[in-house]
Amino acid sequence: VFLLFFTTHEELQTLDVDDAFFSTPEDIAARALKPQGGVKFIRTFKKQVEDQAINLPPNLHELVQNATYVQSPHKLVWQYFYNLKGSAEYPFPGGIFQWARYRINGTGLNETEKIFSESLHKHENTLTLATLRIFSNKLGQPHFHFNANEMGYVISGCGQAGVILSSGVTANFNIGIGDVIFFPVGTQHYLKSVCEEDLFLILAYSTGNQLETLRMNDYFHKTADHILAQLFFKEQAEFKKFPKAAK
Repeated sequence: VFLLFFTTHEELQTLDVDDAFFSTPEDIAARALKPQGGVKFIRTFKKQVEDQAINLPPNLHELVQNATYVQSPHKLVWQYFYNLKGSAEYPFPGGIFQWARYRINGTGLNETEKIFSESLHKHENTLTLATLRIFSNKLGQPHFHFNANEMGYVISGCGQAGVILSSGVTANFNIGIGDVIFFPVGTQHYLKSVCEEDLFLILAYSTGNQLETLRMNDYFHKTADHILAQLFFKEQAEFKKFPKAAK
């Protein structure tokens, strides 16, 4: 079972091998593939009523006697493959974050991460993927991304998502296993776990550049106390009560 993300802002268009084959005139396919028996052999192929991607042959074990895959050289593999589950963990108050990302100049990445990052940056439309675990009844604090849309899929647990709109209105909704969530670029949002099990999601960020994120504790703590005092009509000294965010 795979969870797939496709980088497109249009309706997804896919061409399967069997569709391409049966859409090609018999004589053209015979001349291109040059099988023994020529056109007669090509004519022995029959298009199935249902798409094979949905309905695999019931006698598959009779049709396939040998299915082997040779591992490619290490550096070539890491252009297309990244062990996200085995990657470095980035803990935060309330959970753990892991990601397969693009970083400018490979800053902070190990050798295999750099190969994957460079491969991502070769393509105009790409995704930064991540897993997010929020511990039971903990919070993933409000934040927004300057340069990416975010899509998430709930793998386990249950939670609540919130979207904080520019009009001052907050939209809250419950999420559970199998749900997909979407936060457009620049939309402030948060996630929290609301049951005994950890809330666990896989996230995809649509950006061809290094992901840029601003969290609530960052922009609040980095705003001067005298400015906050004017905004909230409170004495400047009171803002010392907020603990500084841990790096």
